Amino acid sequence: MLRIWKATINSRNGLAFAFRSEQAVREEIFALLLSLPLAWLVGATAMRAVELVCSVAFVLTVELLNTAIEKLADRLTMDHDKQIGRVKDMGSAAVGVALLMAGAFWIIAIIERLGFI
Repeated sequence: MLRIWKATINSRNGLAFAFRSEQAVREEIFALLLSLPLAWLVGATAMRAVELVCSVAFVLTVELLNTAIEKLADRLTMDHDKQIGRVKDMGSAAVGVALLMAGAFWIIAIIERLGFI
């Protein structure tokens, strides 16, 4: 039980640090909070609403991982390094793919809600 408590505190600390230091994390948390009521309006079923919220939470998850990679890379060196630049670009690409996925889920849900599918 103590290990779970410590892990929870570490997670909270990591999220708080990311929130304070990264604009993208703040924007995605805002989007997640906004998605909570909107998903229930857009989703044709309860399961669809949960999927919509989870798609936004997934974007936040990938952003947190990307932020961790960037912070670690910057800790290694602040000099321009081609390989580190590529790693950062891949993390950014992962966020982009997650955003495209979430966008597709929301667009499909809206089309479904409008009765086109």
